[in-house]
Amino acid sequence: MIVDAGPYAARLADRRVEGHEVEVLGGMTRYWTYDPPAGVEPWATVVAVHGFRGEHHGLDPVVAHLDGVRVISPDLPGFGETPPLPGRTHDLDAYAQWLTEFVAAVAPGAVVLGHSFGSIVSAAAVARGLETPRLVLVNPIGAPALEGPRGILTRLAVFYYRAGAALPAPLGEGLLRNRAIVRAMSIAMVKTRDPELRRFVHAQHDAYFSRFADRDVLSDAFLTSVSHDVRAFAPRIAVPTLLVAAQLDDITPIEAERTLATLFDDVELVEIPGVGHLIHYETPEPAASAISRFLRAGADTR
Repeated sequence: MIVDAGPYAARLADRRVEGHEVEVLGGMTRYWTYDPPAGVEPWATVVAVHGFRGEHHGLDPVVAHLDGVRVISPDLPGFGETPPLPGRTHDLDAYAQWLTEFVAAVAPGAVVLGHSFGSIVSAAAVARGLETPRLVLVNPIGAPALEGPRGILTRLAVFYYRAGAALPAPLGEGLLRNRAIVRAMSIAMVKTRDPELRRFVHAQHDAYFSRFADRDVLSDAFLTSVSHDVRAFAPRIAVPTLLVAAQLDDITPIEAERTLATLFDDVELVEIPGVGHLIHYETPEPAASAISRFLRAGADTR
């Protein structure tokens, strides 16, 4: 099903979108394929991994601008339409293993793309042996979140998620799904002054930011997101890697992204001005342009 992609809906409309499911680590993973229009042969395949509290819809604006590319976009376990992994703590080991097995089952040899929390999962999986010809990290988490320019807000978030996990279940769930708090998070992240685009971003967060399975999964994933970053895995990643970073990112400042780039063997850093941690919503076109050029370079090499 094609969801409302706001200002990007027209570009997404000619995509052939289909929902699927596959068994991974004993549980069912829901994923969507975005194919080019009928009669157009895809020249690349990308598995796209969304960020914390998100789901596959969030990457639709980027997908809309990847002309001729087949995109496979799963919901992470415990988010969107994918249920939690049975009998597992949803830590980095679980998510990295899940991604490795998902790619092997659905799209072996595909390029892996991770956004935000997905950048940690993707980098960890590739460093641990997931085979991919190229790696793309958008808004990569290149430093500890607690050390970012809004470290105080991150500490408030830690308190918020701890409270949600500690309170009696109805109160905790209500707090974690509270629409006013979700809107405050959205306002804190958005940078654009375009009123239409701001409305779209807030509507996306309103619709999809609370579609997590339960507070245990959310707590596990949040702890994972603030306990790891891409730096630990970069030296073990041998494939060509593209970092698409935002110059106004409040999670990982651009100086930290530049430092992160020095840790890879083969890397390209693209900086996008005027945007923060929502590249996928606010500036998907320049991001997709950089990704397409990077993928084309790999195709030409092969």
